Amino acid sequence: MQNIEQARFNMIEQQIRPCEVFEGRILELLKQVRREHFVPAGKKDLAFVDMEIPLGYGASMWQPKLEARAIQELHIKRSDKVLEVGTGSGYLTALLSTLAAQVTSVEIVPELSAIARQNLEACPRNNIILEVGDASHGWGFGASYDVIVLTGSTPVLPAAFQNSLNVGGRLFAIVGDEPVMEARLITRVAPDTFETVNIMEACVAPLRNAEQTRRFVF
Repeated sequence: MQNIEQARFNMIEQQIRPCEVFEGRILELLKQVRREHFVPAGKKDLAFVDMEIPLGYGASMWQPKLEARAIQELHIKRSDKVLEVGTGSGYLTALLSTLAAQVTSVEIVPELSAIARQNLEACPRNNIILEVGDASHGWGFGASYDVIVLTGSTPVLPAAFQNSLNVGGRLFAIVGDEPVMEARLITRVAPDTFETVNIMEACVAPLRNAEQTRRFVF
């Protein structure tokens, strides 16, 4: 137990803080939500390592510093309604649900969604809705959200995500083609006005069926 807590402490001090995550409530959240509960059984020793952890089905858990930075940049409020595209292991879902009013998390791989549901039993909350489907081009048939997080990259960001934000809403997305991708925070500051801030370089696997860059053929 002591070794796990030491590893968690080291992760926060050596990975999270150097990635400019200083907000006290986020650092506390990383202690409360047990990352090791969301790591595949054979990879528990990697729970606090600075790397992506393969989940199978072409999916991976983000690096801890990317998870923490995304959560900090989104400035999630207790009243926020969140859409997560790509449930994965359910760890980011757990972090989001601790801060927000409601989280709808959509996973295209049924097996991963089932694993996430099982993992989330370790921190039961009644504000998580797990859905199975393809949300790579938006989700909810006209539903709107205060926060949207894409856990896979997309070469082109579909307009549907920005248009699904409430005014004041924030979207975290990793946009681009390997090896050059940028984690962006997009805020809907008015009905027809969006503000984009590039947060950091990040390279993660694309969402299945992600929108592709149009390539001209001569």
